[in-house]
Amino acid sequence: MIDSLVKLLPAAQRQTQNGLPERYALVTLHRPANVDDSEILKRILQCLLDVSQDLCVIFPAHPRTRKRITEFGLHASQLRLLDPLPYLEFLGLQSRATIVITDSGGIQEETTYLGIPCLTLRENTERPVTVSLGTNVLVGRDPDKLRFELSRVLTGKAKKGTVPPLWDGHAGERIAEVVAG
Repeated sequence: MIDSLVKLLPAAQRQTQNGLPERYALVTLHRPANVDDSEILKRILQCLLDVSQDLCVIFPAHPRTRKRITEFGLHASQLRLLDPLPYLEFLGLQSRATIVITDSGGIQEETTYLGIPCLTLRENTERPVTVSLGTNVLVGRDPDKLRFELSRVLTGKAKKGTVPPLWDGHAGERIAEVVAG
């Protein structure tokens, strides 16, 4: 995955980002545990709306998430809701974000490589290196923890991370060498 990111990052960063503020939060949210329960989704959206008072919130919304927002009668009009984006466009947005708020595993890895603070709306992760070495902080579904970690980022106290060993964009080459023997 990092090999792909490294290869495509220059093209992603050339993507035109018309009308974007200098600082923004980028949000992805799609896991059933976060979007299929009206109370949980309402609490998450309220935190994002609170954040939007200080920082533009760009939210390319998964179709199921957008459907749930409508079904539950929730309001997200102060957020910049977008349709899902192609990978290059999303990666370009991600590479410029002040912070990323997500429940996606892959995005935890990408933000760690990019050095972008990441708050993960899950209790655990299958990518623990993004927490131990990277920029990722697990906030679960706790709105107070989300607000606290967001305030740390906005005041310049975001968790600093490092890129894990071997995340250099050459994993495929190393694998090919082993397979070729």
